[in-house]
Amino acid sequence: MTIEEIIGLVSGLDGVLTLTPGPGDEWPELSWGDAFFYYSPDGVVPTNVQPFATIVTKNYPGDETSRLDRPDTFRVNIHAGKTEFARGLGRNPADTDVLIAHPVYGNAGWLAVVNPASNTETATRELLETAYRLARARYERRAESARDR
Repeated sequence: MTIEEIIGLVSGLDGVLTLTPGPGDEWPELSWGDAFFYYSPDGVVPTNVQPFATIVTKNYPGDETSRLDRPDTFRVNIHAGKTEFARGLGRNPADTDVLIAHPVYGNAGWLAVVNPASNTETATRELLETAYRLARARYERRAESARDR
């Protein structure tokens, strides 16, 4: 899977806002070249909500274990929830094309894949769809709660 394929897959889901920071916009330079996926049917970046999935193309401070400083290396991060997290890690992690606990946010139910390919393409697609459904459900619960006030 390429970055473009993943962006196309996730961006095609109803209500998804895809943020791809780059030079000249309001986002920090560190985020340029990465992608952030939110469930946001109004098209506005939500406040106080994390994306349900991201693609990172470089090491972030304190997050160097995936060695994203290698050429043509990226990581897909997916907030798939604790149930999918437990089910998805039924194998030993390796450098690429296997599901791993996110190096920083694993305790919160985030999974990751460095350079997803044939071994993890189906699982990555399924997990992205699960993360989307969970984000949409959280959005709908918050909207309903706000209407009930």
